[in-house]
Amino acid sequence: MDKEERIHNGVVGILVIIGAALAHYGNLLWLLALGILGALMIVSALTGYCPLYAALGKRKSS
Repeated sequence: MDKEERIHNGVVGILVIIGAALAHYGNLLWLLALGILGALMIVSALTGYCPLYAALGKRKSS
């Protein structure tokens, strides 16, 4: 696993944990953010394009 992949997995994991905590302790609308994140991960798996990899300067292919 290369450095960009580890960063990607870490960022996504942190976003999921924060979104779940905000939905639990705050407003349930934060679940919408988790749904969007999940949909983006599915699109990324199908197309090979991930905005986070683009921000890191590397286009990750499936």
